[in-house]
Amino acid sequence: MTNRGSYPANLAPGEALAIDGGTPVRTAPLPWELPGAYFIGAEERALVDQVVDAQSPFRFYGLDAQHMVDRLEAEWCRKFNHAFALGVNCGSAALHIALAAGEIGPGDEVLVPGYMWVSCLSAIVRLGAIPRLVDIDRSFCIDPEDMRRKIGPHTRAVLFVNMSGAMGRNEEVAAIARQHGLFMVEDCAQWAGGSLHGRSAGSFGDIGIFSFQLNKNMTSGEGGLLVTQSQHLYKRCVAIHDVGFARNEQGRLDPMDERYQLWGIGSRMSDLTGAMALGQLGKLDTITGNMRAAKWRIREAIADLPGLGLREIADPAGDTGPFLITIYPTAELCQRFTAALQAEGVRGHPGSLACIPMRDWGMHWYFNVPSLVHKRSLARDGFPWSHPANAFAAEYRYTRGTLPVCDDMESRAALLTISPMLSETDTDEIIAAFRKVGAALLAG
Repeated sequence: MTNRGSYPANLAPGEALAIDGGTPVRTAPLPWELPGAYFIGAEERALVDQVVDAQSPFRFYGLDAQHMVDRLEAEWCRKFNHAFALGVNCGSAALHIALAAGEIGPGDEVLVPGYMWVSCLSAIVRLGAIPRLVDIDRSFCIDPEDMRRKIGPHTRAVLFVNMSGAMGRNEEVAAIARQHGLFMVEDCAQWAGGSLHGRSAGSFGDIGIFSFQLNKNMTSGEGGLLVTQSQHLYKRCVAIHDVGFARNEQGRLDPMDERYQLWGIGSRMSDLTGAMALGQLGKLDTITGNMRAAKWRIREAIADLPGLGLREIADPAGDTGPFLITIYPTAELCQRFTAALQAEGVRGHPGSLACIPMRDWGMHWYFNVPSLVHKRSLARDGFPWSHPANAFAAEYRYTRGTLPVCDDMESRAALLTISPMLSETDTDEIIAAFRKVGAALLAG
């Protein structure tokens, strides 16, 4: 591991920052923040070719069905110790299906953190329920104390989001949910392959969801997965993700069971997507292992910089590693420090978000989602905000100032993406850049 006080041979302590005209630590752009994409290769091609050669891309039947989605689901359950898994077409649909399986609708509010992704809010609103914002703590996930304060007579569910590749206080939130009889969905969109004290991602709530979109830990371009220990919830998810009914062993619709006569949204995973995801699943340990090793090497090498804070992570061994979050004493210093890092060459290709202050992180922050702030609707009558059962939420506001910790972290925190393709030289240079900038800008 690089010594915290060391620099590459061509860099002297006290040298002028690149942002002030000095020589940058590095010049090559960092690898793109697309973890699984770098590992797409012969394994995925061979599985996809099987589906193409069989002329059977639909998962439930075909001329010569290859059952790739079935294999993915079975392997996922075996690897991560889940009872049931269901492949779907994307993580956003998985959120909708999970909440619908929990019978969430008008008259219900769903607790959701102010640091999340817009799809979390969309899934709640499109079902006719009301998002109830909960603040975060230094884990950048739901603060259990604020969650307790927000629980009210209309609270039916909590959507726990494992943001930016790592867990928060999952066990505490799950315990609170059980105590109050709340349905809990665990969003693990960017936590595939993660764990908390040996317990797999997605196993803390009633349903866990994953995304395989291009910038996730593993990718099939698009795609997602739901997991649960409940056969009843699994069957509800199966019906909802399809056309509203179960299917028999031949893949034909079976509408006879009254418990699963529902309405579906046609979000099935194709066998082509299943083949891609199955190929990636075999590489997930390598992908997350690479990111975790590089991230924690950087974290340990910069941890002693005075005034620099780091995101709290309860179980480093279960962190999947795609993001490093740093926290600064002031918003102004955060901006200056991040700009100085970029000038030192800690930046990606044009269009990359490899190294940014978190105020540039867009709709990951509640007050940057205009559809939420202005209570927009898909319907002319303003549903769900206008629904009589949701009158309890008439005074809810979603403007900046609603969640003090979220607001503070958005202004004082910065984010560095960690590619699984970082070389030892890349990591050394990132450390050197942090320490060079830190020596100049952070108080001793």
